[in-house]
Amino acid sequence: MTILQTSRLILRRWRDSDRRPFAEINADPRVMEFFPNLLTREQSDRAIDRIEASFTKHGFGLCAVEQLSSHEFLGFIGLSVPNFEAAFTPCVEIGWRLAAHAWGQGFATEGAKAIVAYAFETLKLASLVSFTAEQNMRSRRVMERIGMTFDTADSFDHPILPEGHLLRRHVLYRLRAPGVRQPVK
Repeated sequence: MTILQTSRLILRRWRDSDRRPFAEINADPRVMEFFPNLLTREQSDRAIDRIEASFTKHGFGLCAVEQLSSHEFLGFIGLSVPNFEAAFTPCVEIGWRLAAHAWGQGFATEGAKAIVAYAFETLKLASLVSFTAEQNMRSRRVMERIGMTFDTADSFDHPILPEGHLLRRHVLYRLRAPGVRQPVK
């Protein structure tokens, strides 16, 4: 089922045929550079199962992405609810993971902008967050391109990663729906 379509992308629910290419993406060291480890096929399949469960539970999730012209599976772009506690949770996160060969073509930004519009206009969410390891400049640039803002005071140590882990320090970006006022701190 198609959820959104842009000029070059289809964002949709997952199919069984997505499992193999998604596992290949999750086993690529370039794609997983800022994650604690590569995923096995079984871990990748469980991730899809969790994503689909999110659609059922929340009415949204991380959409499978395919290129409109070729129908090639490229990865995911969408929304999720983080499963850990932090100063900014509960919240809804916008995220993406695309095959390395799809990088540098604007797909993440294009799909993320469509997801932002969907989150605010259709789902009526008040705000979104996105976070990544401090070193992940590719994702940080996408966050900035879609209008998210970063405040160094929001940086945090990811609670799932152990003390001293190279990727533990994370940056948090925020985006509020148009017309939603930022609370006074």
